[in-house]
Amino acid sequence: MKIEIWSDIMCPFCYIGKRRLEKALKNFEFADQVKIEWKSFLLNPEMVTDPNKNTLEYLSETKEWSLSQTRQITEQVVQMAKEEGLGYQMDKTVVANAKNAHRLLQLAKTLGKGDLMKERLLKAYFTEGKNIDDRSTLVSLALEVGLEKNRVENCLDSDEFAEKVDQDIYESRLIGVRGVPFFVLDRKFGISGAQPVQVFEEAIRKAWEDYVKSNPSLNLIAGEEGTVCDIEGNCE
Repeated sequence: MKIEIWSDIMCPFCYIGKRRLEKALKNFEFADQVKIEWKSFLLNPEMVTDPNKNTLEYLSETKEWSLSQTRQITEQVVQMAKEEGLGYQMDKTVVANAKNAHRLLQLAKTLGKGDLMKERLLKAYFTEGKNIDDRSTLVSLALEVGLEKNRVENCLDSDEFAEKVDQDIYESRLIGVRGVPFFVLDRKFGISGAQPVQVFEEAIRKAWEDYVKSNPSLNLIAGEEGTVCDIEGNCE
């Protein structure tokens, strides 16, 4: 059974959602038969990389919030991440266009390293304050998960996988994704946002039960939406 996840590297709830899904899968006896596929999604495809500006400053400017108000709002997300064992450093996150990082993720997927690459990119962005649009940084991160240097450099020095990133985004529109993370289980059930672990557990079991059935329709799991980042730049 496949679980496809539309996610952006700069989305704080995407990292939280990843952890909650992983916890749910630990409690699922057939987890070894579940394949995770990371899909690209860009919350801000036109973002201009600025290594001298952090996310708090960017949000303060674009949302017209005071810096203190911005810190207060993001602190709620930081605490949510902490509950999942994640140490967000929002004052260190670098404003960066994520498309090259997504192209690298697409390369990693073809080499069976998609999940490792996704984890490393999220950690680099949210906890280490690395610039995920910096070529040398991306090469270094890729080497850490076992990719070959020449292959990575050739990818980053071209537009390789750019079309695949765009294809994922187009596909997300077709199925009605408006915010991330968005989880699609066996092409039958959808979960919007970083839902509680219990919601993931119930959805996984339901999808597993229907695994052999032929039902292409996508049904949103009943209940309120979980925390997401939407295409208007709002995270709540």
